[in-house]
Amino acid sequence: MSQTIKRATEIIEFISESPRTLAEMAAHFEVHRSTVFRQLQTLEQAGFLVHRPDGSYHIGHRMIAIGQEALDKIDLRRIAHDELRELQKRVGSTIHLAQLIDNSVVYVDKIEDTAGVRMYSRIGRSVLPHCTGVGKSILSMLPASRRDDILAGTDWTAHTPNTLTTREALDAEVDEIARTGWGVDDGEFEDFMNCIAAPVSDSTGTILGAISISSIRVVNDLDALKTLVPALLATAHRVSQQLG
Repeated sequence: MSQTIKRATEIIEFISESPRTLAEMAAHFEVHRSTVFRQLQTLEQAGFLVHRPDGSYHIGHRMIAIGQEALDKIDLRRIAHDELRELQKRVGSTIHLAQLIDNSVVYVDKIEDTAGVRMYSRIGRSVLPHCTGVGKSILSMLPASRRDDILAGTDWTAHTPNTLTTREALDAEVDEIARTGWGVDDGEFEDFMNCIAAPVSDSTGTILGAISISSIRVVNDLDALKTLVPALLATAHRVSQQLG
């Protein structure tokens, strides 16, 4: 990959996290403002970025359209969406659908909490497989060699006191998920969040993704979420059946 293309993708990823100013980007990439400005101009002219009057740069309409077109072509998202919406109506909490794309676990759909408790997770963003419910659920259905590929280079630094910090601990939990059909995120990435999750697969047993029910602890603690496991498993089963 050329340095120009590499830097362009880095700029887009940085701005996708939050709107940025020219000064913020120059400081982040440790380059002169004029260098970043030329790259921003090119991306803006292509419709990938928008420059607002307050000086901040945002993701542009063309990038949003490309992202939506890519999501629309994901069969798992299309097939599962109605089931996810029904599950959300039943349980009230935020529902995520994640898919294994190459070696990344990526959110491909999200149904928001109807009570107005919004989460900062975003469709199209990847998540850490070893400290998320959807990630561990997907790992539970994979052969050891595939797990190795996905976990290669994992930073085992603890994000919270509950983060699994060794491969041995992760394998033990993933094996338990394979046995029960569902797993949890017990505040392992963000200590104020928890979720339950279950994998979805096609008729051949090929893992395609995972569904989660997520909530902040002050609304639903993990014990409360565990009462929703039957509803989660029923939805995961129906989606798996529809995948053929």
